[in-house]
Amino acid sequence: MSTQPVESHPSGLNRVAAQGFDTAGTAYERGRPDYPPEAVAALVRALGLGPERRVLDVGAGTGKLARRLRPSGAWVAAVEPVATMRAGLARALPGLPLLGGAAEALPVGDGAVDGAVVGTAFHWFDGPLALGELHRVLRPGGHLGLVWLARDESVDWVAELVRLVDGYKRGDPPRYTDGRWRRVFETTPLFGPLRESVYPFAHEADRETALARVASTSFVGTLSAAERETVLRRVADLLDNHPATRGRETLGLPYRADVYVSRRLD
Repeated sequence: MSTQPVESHPSGLNRVAAQGFDTAGTAYERGRPDYPPEAVAALVRALGLGPERRVLDVGAGTGKLARRLRPSGAWVAAVEPVATMRAGLARALPGLPLLGGAAEALPVGDGAVDGAVVGTAFHWFDGPLALGELHRVLRPGGHLGLVWLARDESVDWVAELVRLVDGYKRGDPPRYTDGRWRRVFETTPLFGPLRESVYPFAHEADRETALARVASTSFVGTLSAAERETVLRRVADLLDNHPATRGRETLGLPYRADVYVSRRLD
């Protein structure tokens, strides 16, 4: 893969994401679920991944998606802007090609890869800049795969937990569930229509893993140490007292994997 230099853009990394994920790298690896096999298989099929194919994981975090793509036989490389996340990825996947950089200025040559994926991150990107870059690095006919792991807030105790944690949110940071990320696909004619599929699953987690999931939230990572301790204490109280979670050693955290695939337009 060519790694010709690309100038960084000042909006390449959202401030909340930069600060929050830098603080929460360890919690992210422990608390976030793995991508379920059905969702990964859907991405592999849609992007045509296999031997002799090259795929770029953009905003790769600690490598939770990249490690699931490697068994396809494809050549997998990762781009991640946050240093602590890159360190976690390097520990989890030694030898995987890893580049520091943002989606808005990918340090990769034109037409270098057959496919690109973004796991639970595209909503943080500057949409038009990122789509332009993804279009540039994909070969003609290549595909972009987006996937989000979203908590199922139709479950009462999950909705209560989300409301509790959201009470500490400052400002209006981007979120997958607000749908703003979709608009760029409608206004930037670089990719075809999004094809969507949904895969419900449960993340089996003990109490400490559930707390790490909360600690890995970007805006929780931006709080002071005292505020983070307060949030986690309140979440622990919820888990200890809600009828659906009280006294349970493990929790089946209900999730769904939302997968979107779009073809690069020539």
